[in-house]
Amino acid sequence: MKIGELSRLTGVSPRLLRYYEEQGLLTSDRIGAGHRRYADDAPVVVGHVRALLAAGLTTSVIREVLPCVQGPGPELEHCAAPTLADQLRSLDARIYTLQNARTALAHLLATTAERPA
Repeated sequence: MKIGELSRLTGVSPRLLRYYEEQGLLTSDRIGAGHRRYADDAPVVVGHVRALLAAGLTTSVIREVLPCVQGPGPELEHCAAPTLADQLRSLDARIYTLQNARTALAHLLATTAERPA
């Protein structure tokens, strides 16, 4: 299928589909005049990419775990577990840092509000 059809089927813009291809997340063959032609399973692959992006993964991490994705779900094979566990630890650390910053900011705001103007 051509890029326009893939875009219509997935709701993803042609520009973003080209970006996915540049990032190694999607492949195409070139046909006459350099037009892209995608495999029949391309809509499923785009769905996987979108689901993984929604989980907060970067395109480089997605490129790493995409070979571990099966089915339309997507369902992940065990080979994705170490990478996903690393990502979860990183996210937990960022949440912890943000919670501490929020507490400090709330404290600053509270002490600012208590002082007379």
